[in-house]
Amino acid sequence: MNGKIHSIESFGTVDGPGIRLVVFMQGCPMRCLYCHNPDTWSVNGGREVSAQEIIDEYEKYKEFLTNGGITITGGEPLMQIDFVTEVFMLAKQKNIHTCLDTSGVTFRSDNTEKFDRLMEYTDLILLDIKHIDSLKHKEITSHSNENILAFARYLKEKDIPVWIRHVVVEGYTDNEEDLLELGKFLSSMKNMKALDVLPYHDMGRVKYEKLGLEYPLKDIQPLSKSEAVKARDIIIRGIKQGLREKTE
Repeated sequence: MNGKIHSIESFGTVDGPGIRLVVFMQGCPMRCLYCHNPDTWSVNGGREVSAQEIIDEYEKYKEFLTNGGITITGGEPLMQIDFVTEVFMLAKQKNIHTCLDTSGVTFRSDNTEKFDRLMEYTDLILLDIKHIDSLKHKEITSHSNENILAFARYLKEKDIPVWIRHVVVEGYTDNEEDLLELGKFLSSMKNMKALDVLPYHDMGRVKYEKLGLEYPLKDIQPLSKSEAVKARDIIIRGIKQGLREKTE
């Protein structure tokens, strides 16, 4: 089976455990204001490769991919779920650790057959929760978070290990009440293995310029790491509140 990819990074260190082969898929339905890969949006871009070619690429570098594996990211990789499933199936035949970096936006709780099959070969999910409030989520991504939160619940039920990611953008995703609510939602996810709260950066600005697009957050300054730490502390406080409420 073939899929359309944007690019491959041979030595990724921030997309799952260890040093990894990172495959960037082509195509994404969301339009996040702080997206740093707008060149992955179009389903018509990229290049076509086979699932076996991805495995062959991993094999070329496997001696250097310490404690790693393959991460498929995007764009939104679940737009090509059949291809991702085949890559992961081939990977597991060689005992390669598999990680999927996704927003979960394409998930449908009334039709999970393809998701069930993918999860058979998936070791870890990096789940990006952009915003806990659905209206605010739509403001920054052009989509509600209904499918995303449903996907999070699905992963909890399937007991798939999850790393939660949340990008903090001043004026958009840094509201204390919203961060607390996000924490309360996460308090029920016993399958959550890590929480990455990432500061907004504008390193994708140059890509917008090359594509002839206006950068949506041109007036927003990058966030400091210390502010991201503060936001993470609030989310953890929300998790603790959620756990307490469940025992009361």
